[in-house]
Amino acid sequence: MYLQHFSFAETPFSLTPDTQFFYAWQSHKAALNTLLVALNNSEGFIKVVGEVGTGKTLLGRLLLKSLSPQRFVTAYIPNPHLSPDELKLCLAQEIGVAVSDHVPAHQLTALINSRLIELAQAGKQVVLILDEAQTMPRKTIEALRLLTNLETEKRKLLQIVMLGQPELDHMLARDDLRQLKQRIVFSETLKPLDFMGVRNYVAFRLHSSGAAHSQLFSLLALWCLYQASQGIPRLINILCHKALLSAYAAGKPSVDFACLRCAIADTSEARWTGKLWCLQFTGKWWWAYSLAGFSGFLLTLVGGR
Repeated sequence: MYLQHFSFAETPFSLTPDTQFFYAWQSHKAALNTLLVALNNSEGFIKVVGEVGTGKTLLGRLLLKSLSPQRFVTAYIPNPHLSPDELKLCLAQEIGVAVSDHVPAHQLTALINSRLIELAQAGKQVVLILDEAQTMPRKTIEALRLLTNLETEKRKLLQIVMLGQPELDHMLARDDLRQLKQRIVFSETLKPLDFMGVRNYVAFRLHSSGAAHSQLFSLLALWCLYQASQGIPRLINILCHKALLSAYAAGKPSVDFACLRCAIADTSEARWTGKLWCLQFTGKWWWAYSLAGFSGFLLTLVGGR
């Protein structure tokens, strides 16, 4: 690999949701702050929505890491495409209820309630984090709503964070789910990065990986990266990883325009409508594409400053 070639301590653009590489982009920072404030004030439902690859899972991992174990008991379910009983069983196991797979539904709910009361008396708040929440079946969502009815006179016994794709908003807009939607106290949206965000994101990841300097990507390569990724962090990671491989294979000390061109050509998810400018190096229109693209890059750079 290219770690030694570029003097990295670890891979800078891994797709693994490592909290070390959390970049506090505006919407991501706002979402994390909202989650922490809401949970510390014992609010009920909190919802965070973002397109595929915008960092919802990483945000959830960072939230888990940020909550004090002295005050919070957390339950994390990465795939809530479960039946109501399966969801309750997962929650019970996560909060320390000793229960078998065949316990009756009513008894399972009673056991969860007893455990939540026990934890509340010990000064603990229970937080359930559901990733990919848009995959929940209708009956499971209703079961989730009923679980939030468990409360004392002072506060809710269970707080719920839902992380999901925009389809989650479409699902919650259904008339038969209006009771759940009304319980969502706070809602945040993770947004793609703009050009300056992409440039700073790449620099941050390189620095976090132990790079000697964070200017391994040329400005033109970064503009190409922004256009092709549309500011989606996961796609940025994929393209940067491939571009670094290309630079390493060519023996280059940094990533230039040609390396990004190769990465884009190898990535079907790259969504740049001006892809011809980045890929077509022959033909009479190449200079026109290049001039138009580079002019846009300069305008964005000046505007970002």
